[in-house]
Amino acid sequence: MTGKCIILCAPSGAGKTSITKYLLQQNLGLEFSVSACTRAKRPNEADGVDYYFLTVEEFKNKVKTDDFIEWEEVYANNFYGTLKSEIERIWNSGKHVIFDVDVKGGLNLSKYFGKNALAVFIKPPSINELEKRLRNRGTESEETIQRRINKATEEMTYEPKFDVSVENNQLEIAQQEVCSIVKSFLNS
Repeated sequence: MTGKCIILCAPSGAGKTSITKYLLQQNLGLEFSVSACTRAKRPNEADGVDYYFLTVEEFKNKVKTDDFIEWEEVYANNFYGTLKSEIERIWNSGKHVIFDVDVKGGLNLSKYFGKNALAVFIKPPSINELEKRLRNRGTESEETIQRRINKATEEMTYEPKFDVSVENNQLEIAQQEVCSIVKSFLNS
């Protein structure tokens, strides 16, 4: 292993993507690890930038050929995973990896990378606030929102398994707090 990893995890809508984007702008030597997934691309997303969008068949073939560090079927036929080639690409460029992944994926990555990883749990102020944020996105159906809220309730129970936890009540404050924690880890 040649670099360090920052693993940001949170229930959907808790702010991990906003915090990840902030960290990437802070000149910390971080590069975003693009995950592979089988879900439909949202209008504002680009293949190879936000995710590697794969068909279920393509994803399963990569599982068979052991191309993933970790992967998970998050919802029925909705797979997410971290490609080994993505980490090698980032480390070969002399940078540290930053992950924006779901809770179980984050714990798997933390276990895989051990002391080279810092696992940060971003928690919402409440499940009600989380639901409000998901609704304000305007990108998901009622069924999807309910599924994400149910999953978030379960994911909140994993918080104690992370190296550190930061509440995202006010985004700017949470961004600065996570940045300070990440700087300390990268300089250790």
